[in-house]
Amino acid sequence: MAVNDGLIVQWGERLFYPDNRIVKGNRPPRLTGPLSVRAAAIRRRIAAAVGRRAPQAVVRVTGGGRGMGAIAAHLRYIGKNGQLEMEDDRGVSRNGEEAVRDIVDQWRHAGRYIGNVEHHREALNLMLSMPAGTEPSLVAEAAREFARLELGGHRWVMVLHRHQANPHVHLCVKLRSVEGDRLRHGPADLRRWRETFAERLRTFGLEVEATHPTVRGKSRDGEPLWRLKAREDGRLRQDLLPTGFSAAEWRRCREAFQCWNHLWQALRDSDRSDDRALGQQVGDFLVRTPFMSEVLRRYPDEFQDVRRYLSEQREQVVARGRPGPEFVR
Repeated sequence: MAVNDGLIVQWGERLFYPDNRIVKGNRPPRLTGPLSVRAAAIRRRIAAAVGRRAPQAVVRVTGGGRGMGAIAAHLRYIGKNGQLEMEDDRGVSRNGEEAVRDIVDQWRHAGRYIGNVEHHREALNLMLSMPAGTEPSLVAEAAREFARLELGGHRWVMVLHRHQANPHVHLCVKLRSVEGDRLRHGPADLRRWRETFAERLRTFGLEVEATHPTVRGKSRDGEPLWRLKAREDGRLRQDLLPTGFSAAEWRRCREAFQCWNHLWQALRDSDRSDDRALGQQVGDFLVRTPFMSEVLRRYPDEFQDVRRYLSEQREQVVARGRPGPEFVR
């Protein structure tokens, strides 16, 4: 067992398997097994995040029907008007307009009656996708296992779309379970769903991640329209940081990069050559992230190890007498 396995597991679990989120329902995927097995899993995730840049699993809410009229329309859309095969929570697969009508009748009368138009959302539409080049059948199998783990007790229908560039699965789930409980789908639940989907994909040998953007030192892409308009009108109470980070994103990035820093030091101090090589990749990753670039520019007293590493890299570039990588713009 490597000397630093304990440190790698301690900080890697905080980074990749955070357990400080209060989530009702299923727990997020956790590491199990001996210390050496968990440390090896963390090393693989580090390498995927900073070296090979593994693709990110996507679980996205695309809407939901307020009544059986909207639900039926969505089922016809994802099934291409009966051309594609639809699979339900009982494992029954079929296609055609008759299949859509049968599902609609079952959902309408099972439990609380659902009219054609309702005031509240009665179904949730999800899309689970992977980048182009991923085997569509594996995406479907992982989505099927995801639904069984996370949507147990709820009626659902899934359809695989393999005719577009990115293979993806549409899942339509009835929000009210057979016991009458509504499915929770807040931000913490969505994050757990991404982790579960990615975990299922890994069981089929796919290299995939489900890390939060703040773990990668990034903010969300762009600003929402309402924030832009509020700033123009002078109504914005709390502005974003100069780099586009909100205060919450900045706080989460700081916490994540404290974990990254500890992992980096454990890898650099390891007695294994492959750990030290991975530590080099982590260092290169840290100084290139938007978060760390902003920290190094604005907060000279923070992350001194990263600052020294950046200076060492610049000195090596000067000593070689040729241009090197531009770490921080």
